[in-house]
Amino acid sequence: MKRLIPLAVAVAAANVAAEQQPMEHVLVSVPLHKKTAETALPVTVLSGEALSRAAASTIGDTLSNTPGLANASFGPGVGQPVIRGQQGARVTVLQNGTSSADASNLSADHAVSVEPLLAESIEILRGPSTLLYGGGAIGGVVNVLDNRIPTSLPETPSGGLEYRHDSASDMDNVVARFDGGSGNFAFHVDALYRDWSDLEIPGYAARGEDHEDHEEDHEDHEEEHEDHEEDHGDEGRKGVVENTGGRTKSLTLGSSYHFADGFFGLAVNRLENTYGIPAGAHQHHDEEEHEEEEHADDEEHEEEHGHGEGVILDVEQTRYDAALHWHEPVAGVEVFRGFLTYTDYEHKEIEGSGEVGTTYANETWEGRLELVHETMADFHGVFGIQLKAGEFSATGEEAFIPVTDSREIGLFLLEDYHRGDWTFELGLRFDHDERDPDTAAARSVSFNALSASASALWTISESWQVGAALSRAERAPSTEELYSNVEALDNDSLVVHAATNAIEIGSVDLDTETSNNLDVSVDWLGDGHYASVTVFYNDFRDYIGLLATGVEVDEVPVFAYAQEDARFYGVEVDTRFTLGNVAGGDLYLGLFGDIMRGELDNGDDVPRLPPQRIGGRLSWSSDSWQAWGQVVDAADQDRAGPNEEETQGYTRWDIGVDYRLPVGSGELVTFVNFNNLTDEEIRLSTSFLRDVAPEAGRSIEAGIRFSF
Repeated sequence: MKRLIPLAVAVAAANVAAEQQPMEHVLVSVPLHKKTAETALPVTVLSGEALSRAAASTIGDTLSNTPGLANASFGPGVGQPVIRGQQGARVTVLQNGTSSADASNLSADHAVSVEPLLAESIEILRGPSTLLYGGGAIGGVVNVLDNRIPTSLPETPSGGLEYRHDSASDMDNVVARFDGGSGNFAFHVDALYRDWSDLEIPGYAARGEDHEDHEEDHEDHEEEHEDHEEDHGDEGRKGVVENTGGRTKSLTLGSSYHFADGFFGLAVNRLENTYGIPAGAHQHHDEEEHEEEEHADDEEHEEEHGHGEGVILDVEQTRYDAALHWHEPVAGVEVFRGFLTYTDYEHKEIEGSGEVGTTYANETWEGRLELVHETMADFHGVFGIQLKAGEFSATGEEAFIPVTDSREIGLFLLEDYHRGDWTFELGLRFDHDERDPDTAAARSVSFNALSASASALWTISESWQVGAALSRAERAPSTEELYSNVEALDNDSLVVHAATNAIEIGSVDLDTETSNNLDVSVDWLGDGHYASVTVFYNDFRDYIGLLATGVEVDEVPVFAYAQEDARFYGVEVDTRFTLGNVAGGDLYLGLFGDIMRGELDNGDDVPRLPPQRIGGRLSWSSDSWQAWGQVVDAADQDRAGPNEEETQGYTRWDIGVDYRLPVGSGELVTFVNFNNLTDEEIRLSTSFLRDVAPEAGRSIEAGIRFSF
């Protein structure tokens, strides 16, 4: 019995290749099924052509068109994934099974240090499957797999080279990879270079009624506008989100030695990423009533806080990986997997004056052991241990989190049971987390968390499947939730986080948060058609949220981490239908959408949730040509949460065409995509900077890719 549909829904929705059925994917993140993707767990996979087409410069943007997933952007340099409304510390991003170990969970302006353009596949785990990777993944897990430690000996060398250009930010991407082998050794090399400028947008970056009025009277006040720009420089130029350019360099070297029953390998990666983020403090100043006195006050405020021209983040990360896969090491053990990762991460926040305001560092060791046992009494499962230790530090005048040592240990067990047309899976995990800050202003804390899950899959027929999953997950508070600004509370010198332009206050009295979750799915697979509907409900006790207090200190908004019960619920729909053969190619129609709600126990809406979305995709493919068109309609997000602004909906149109040409033993692909055809103003409700940094306007993305 093979569960094909849920694993392939995202693949088929984005894939315009001529496939009569959704492809089956052999899971890596859930190591229970070596030969089939047979599982009752809610998993989404992007791979192959689907991933090539969806891949973008950030992981959030790459996943954003998948039902239940969204992007929390912070300018074009940052895109964090959102899973069913959860983001930040509740979403764990993995690189080949271990944590990305960057600083992305600490703040919305910190980029995730994984590269989707280098990935071979991306697996998104939800519900019970997240127990394999920790209670902190209470919202979900994104595992980016890039084969940096080769898992097999290649019979012949393979690789590829790609160049793509996006006009929205004048972005150039160059990606290269090579896999080869000699004797028992396999080798992997990949490299990436990305360079981009300020993002082009429709209209002005900052939203507000003043901009609408200004647009209506633009012709009458053009001269005043020009005078204003002379006074204020280039700040607030129409059609651009300023200070959003950057440059990324990445190089990976990996090798593995293969023996009769497995392999052992090592890899090293060096990442350098410099990117700007918009000055979230400052709205567009093209207002008729903007007087010189107000402008002087603004300049004084900018000088005081040092972020008038936006912030540049300069990231450096070196990561070392080791992995061991050993098949049947002893009787009764199907496979033993071991992972060890050391990551040295640092980034500097360089302010408009050119001075370093804050330096963040995160030094992390992580080890993971998995033991998959053979089927015993119809039970097949994996149990293991996960260890993680690290030191996080933020130093400088604007450091608002003390140096903190963290230690985490997790024990997990996941078992499945097959009987006839039924598949059952049971999971259990225990986590012990310790946080030890180097400050007298806050105490050390430790947390014990117990999580459990159960799921069932019923294959009614070859075409119909029904699944249900129940889980209980506990998450310990993260470092920033506990200790943000704790040292400043005693002396009344609250520190502004320059990148987000907010004062964020933690609380050492936070307790673990607990989520009780229910997923129910119905899947149908026909002759060249499929449909999937999933309903979920998450009941949180002591949900930790960063909420706007409505208070300002020196015109800077104050946000505080607080706990309150909350509920999340929603529906995800994905379909694809084969319409037949047209003009020598296959024509497909895909319809998809999602809706989710989040409510605090006091009746307030949870802030920064994705809006209701519905979309359609029409694609046509032949042996050499592929063409597609997609439309996504997002409703107004009028449930913005306390002290938050509502976000207007949008309708986005995209079209594209690919041409494939065999070249020797390889293939040459050229592609052109026309994005946001109507130049729609798109502001993501999931973004902290939605008021000052909309998404890209109309643009053309073109590229060429050679693979062999």
